[in-house]
Amino acid sequence: MLFCCTKAILGLIYETMKKIIGQVHSVHTGSNNNLGTIEEPYIEVELDGIINDPHRGYTRETWAGDKQKKGTIRRNERQWSAVSIEEIEAIETSMKIKNAINASSLGANLCFLGIPNLSALPKGSILKFPSGVELIVEEYNPPCLAMGKKIAAEHKNNENQSIDDTLFSKAGKLNRGIVGVIETTGRINQGDEVTVITYEEPAWKERLIDA
Repeated sequence: MLFCCTKAILGLIYETMKKIIGQVHSVHTGSNNNLGTIEEPYIEVELDGIINDPHRGYTRETWAGDKQKKGTIRRNERQWSAVSIEEIEAIETSMKIKNAINASSLGANLCFLGIPNLSALPKGSILKFPSGVELIVEEYNPPCLAMGKKIAAEHKNNENQSIDDTLFSKAGKLNRGIVGVIETTGRINQGDEVTVITYEEPAWKERLIDA
């Protein structure tokens, strides 16, 4: 019963997200050596990733949570990561923190405005930009404990008290953002429009399931 309800809720979200027009609030690349990225006026996107970004590459080594054993070289499904202003604000509200969390601090490459359910985008959804860049969503980006410890070290709650380092993981459980791969290359500028095409199962597949 719970599965059916969850599926119905996600179905309603997807229905309202078939095509969304949002805006690129900020873009980020590089590394600040503290799990974060550096805000730039634009980023250059190649097929193997974002120029100067530590996650650039067609392959990567496994990390905690992967299906493969430690040290395995596997396909890199995280050539880029994205968050949205609306979801960051939801995390801040849930955590009751004093100062805003910025996209650079979260290590994101892209921060969007106008896409409040970004983390609910299904695998296969496409993000299109004016230069011709197309990004494909691979999966949800779950919050990790290391980021939670960093946020806890950098922020206080509304009463100026220290926060628990597990609070970010709890608050960001459903709205931490997404990761994906690059389909076409080009430049993404701060302020660009972004068109989100939500992935839908093809009609022929639904007919096969119903058969």
